[in-house]
Amino acid sequence: MTTHAPQAAQAVTLPTTLDEAVAALAAVPAAVPVAGGTDLMAAVNSGQLRPAALVGLGRISEIRGWQYQDGHALLGAGLTHARMGRPDFAALIPALAAAARAAGPPQIRNAGTLGGNIASAAPTGDALPVLAALEATLIIAGRDGARREIPVSHLLAGVDMLRGGELIGFVRVPLLHAPQVFLKATGRTGPGRAAASVALVLDPARRGVRCAVGAIAPMPLRPLDAEHWVARLIDWDNGRTIVPEALSAFGEYVAAACIPDPAPEPDGSVPQLPPAVLHLRRTVAALARRALGRALS
Repeated sequence: MTTHAPQAAQAVTLPTTLDEAVAALAAVPAAVPVAGGTDLMAAVNSGQLRPAALVGLGRISEIRGWQYQDGHALLGAGLTHARMGRPDFAALIPALAAAARAAGPPQIRNAGTLGGNIASAAPTGDALPVLAALEATLIIAGRDGARREIPVSHLLAGVDMLRGGELIGFVRVPLLHAPQVFLKATGRTGPGRAAASVALVLDPARRGVRCAVGAIAPMPLRPLDAEHWVARLIDWDNGRTIVPEALSAFGEYVAAACIPDPAPEPDGSVPQLPPAVLHLRRTVAALARRALGRALS
């Protein structure tokens, strides 16, 4: 039995602007940014991470609110789950508010931030499938006031990663003014932790449906074929109606796209999915069916 205490950080910097935070990270490349600390401090306390220095983001007021910008909402990365769960924010982006309210117990919601949820990229992060379905864009702050934009899906997929000294400053989300739904099923993986989640948004202007499935893979999955298929079945001109059978078919389509059948064996036989995986696929199908039904109603 060992008593292995985590090594304390040698320095803590508390900048008050985004550019000051970027400068602090550039000055000490080994420094780690911390906002809510719900993931970071768990790693520190378990001895998995021993940061040489910390850059606290809690005093940067510019990233703790939101504003309107050309038909979009510009969300600060420092927004907490508790703040996003309030009614005024729910009127703005309902699915993201629902995900924020589902993000664990009150102490997690009060501390955890939108930017931290994205940067940690934990598969069970509740905000991630919502941002993927909304096709959100990240505004990354770099040195000397530089800003660049990348789709949130590119960061989560590892296509475009944060560079040294960069921080997620803001998240730009399109305001669709249409129904949005977030649903999740929890299992035995921890309090409030998703076993599977589904975010679904309607885009009446483009007559489209966007869906993202979270928690079942390292990043949210977009069943694009299922989206296009069901969008053609919706009567957009008459109350966005759809035949009931299409709801069930959509759920099965999404589930099969995200959790496909095993490849055939050399002898032509098709192996069965393990019971746990089959149960997960049924869960995804039920969530997708319910999410579309609620959005259309």
